[in-house]
Amino acid sequence: MSATESVRANYKVRASELLGRNWLNTGGKQLDLEALRGKIVLLDFWTFCCINCLHVLDELRPLEEQYSDVLVTVGVHSPKFEHEADPDALAAAVERYEIHHPVLDDPELVTWQAYGARAWPTLVVLDPEGYIVAHLSGEGHAQGLGSLVEELIAEHEAKGTLHRGDGPYVAPEAREGDLRFPGKAIALENGNFLVGDSGHHRLVELDANFEVIRTIGTGTKGYADGDADSAQFNELQGLTALPAELATEVGYDVIVADTVNHRLRSVNLSTGAVGTLAGNGVQRLLDTENARQEVQPTQLGTDATNISLSSPWDVLYHPSGKVIVAMAGTHQIFAFDPRTSAVSVFAGTGLEGLNDGKPEEAWFAQSSGLALDGENIWIADSETSALRWIEVAEGEAISVNTAIGTGLFDFGFRDGQAEQARLQHPLGVAVLPDHSVAVADSYNGAVRRFDPATKTVTTLAKGLKEPADVLVDTSVDGDPVLLVVETNTHQLVRIPIPAEALVVDEGASQTQRPKTRVQAGNHEIVVRFAAPKGQKLDDRWGDPTQLKISSSPEELLLDGGGTSVGLTRTLKLNPEVADGVLHITARAAACDGEPGGEIPDHAACHLYQQDWGIPVVLDAEGESELLLDLRGVN
Repeated sequence: MSATESVRANYKVRASELLGRNWLNTGGKQLDLEALRGKIVLLDFWTFCCINCLHVLDELRPLEEQYSDVLVTVGVHSPKFEHEADPDALAAAVERYEIHHPVLDDPELVTWQAYGARAWPTLVVLDPEGYIVAHLSGEGHAQGLGSLVEELIAEHEAKGTLHRGDGPYVAPEAREGDLRFPGKAIALENGNFLVGDSGHHRLVELDANFEVIRTIGTGTKGYADGDADSAQFNELQGLTALPAELATEVGYDVIVADTVNHRLRSVNLSTGAVGTLAGNGVQRLLDTENARQEVQPTQLGTDATNISLSSPWDVLYHPSGKVIVAMAGTHQIFAFDPRTSAVSVFAGTGLEGLNDGKPEEAWFAQSSGLALDGENIWIADSETSALRWIEVAEGEAISVNTAIGTGLFDFGFRDGQAEQARLQHPLGVAVLPDHSVAVADSYNGAVRRFDPATKTVTTLAKGLKEPADVLVDTSVDGDPVLLVVETNTHQLVRIPIPAEALVVDEGASQTQRPKTRVQAGNHEIVVRFAAPKGQKLDDRWGDPTQLKISSSPEELLLDGGGTSVGLTRTLKLNPEVADGVLHITARAAACDGEPGGEIPDHAACHLYQQDWGIPVVLDAEGESELLLDLRGVN
């Protein structure tokens, strides 16, 4: 049995009990596995900062609806950041993302450890008798899960162990108000503000006193072009206004990042008309042939509405005439030309992490906020808790740089010198009149300030509830003030820029996950992958699997790093390094077709990918093999 084409083993593993602090979406009831017996149970290990986890929530919705009488999804929330362990913050996230299944709050990662989860998202399937039948990591598994559910239905109906009927989900009370979990905002020339009212799936225009002037969009989640009363959005986020001359030329004034629809939308402020500029509604995955070679095309074409995008989170008009897009779902920065409809990759390989240098070699991690200073672009890179910037000349990216932040698992609330300072999942950024940079430091509930001249960090405001955006406004006296989108209080607030900022030091932290004890010397990496029923590995251009491995610190790996085909690798770990993190990216390409047969013309193809950061500590009694599941079926 190979690691890449494993089938169900002839043994069964009993599922571990679901343990945590509390349950949400159950009407106050505490669930256990016995209460779920007779149902197919899908455990979704997630954390609400993670864009891949949010993608999976949307992938699972059709399955939950189709199999509502036999399938119960249980979200196991296992937090990455300290803020995500706050029960109030989790409850807000469950409401914000309209999660319609029970959620177990697992702040101490008890259930995470019991099921051997090593990455967000991880999916585990339990059969109606309470046995584990599959481990999956990453996103893109909906089709395979559907096939597996059908198999389990047939098997357990025949055995009499499948119980049909309603599941344990209980809907919470709906929230009322003008805004619901607003994301981003911009100032308009008329003195009003246009707000991405994400939780209501619409745009709201507010006057200077934050009174509602009008709304654009039905307020119901969906996708539709049309006038202000019929258009639909889906968890829209960033927006940017075009210069008046360009707006007249192209026929619209504002571009919107329609995040969950994976599209860029246009808005004509005079008529309220909404259109589609880019994106076909299909979430973008890296092209399978280019992905296995790690080559990303710069120019994606001018047929913009037939190009796939992935969770555009913010947009920014650049003086070159391009609109810069924070493409959170692929960890890249894109560009869109309103005149030609050309879509291109502006910077980033698509690999998740923090890596500076040439634009075509840089790594980002769920970039979520953009701001302009001259030609240069400031970026709130949320998953690395970093403030990044792109040096731009004549409209082209020259280099990617980091001002604050060190990596995917480092965060905190610390001011001072930038190399020691820490943020926690920032989402917004703005350039202040003195060219310093304000950062909506979302999970610290603060607005931070970076001074490029002194390379120091201070705090302008704290005590906020998940600020998602910040911009510069003008007070009644004409002085600049901060306008903050405070997402979890569902409002915009003005905050004076203090003459002397605070200096806060609440420490630097790292994501706390159990460390795997490993032996020094040779260490085997094995990633399991089984193509779903009805698919086969896409071997038309050679081996369709790939591993990319590196470490922090680099000295941890004496041999075995780099990128190569296959899903197994022998590493050599340095006995002189006590601990560190192994960074492992696995990919596998499969297409519709039967194993052993030819792939039909025009067959749909799928790229499966997962990134793991595995904390390890060297121990003479530790393991000599690490087994990971990209898609493992028992």
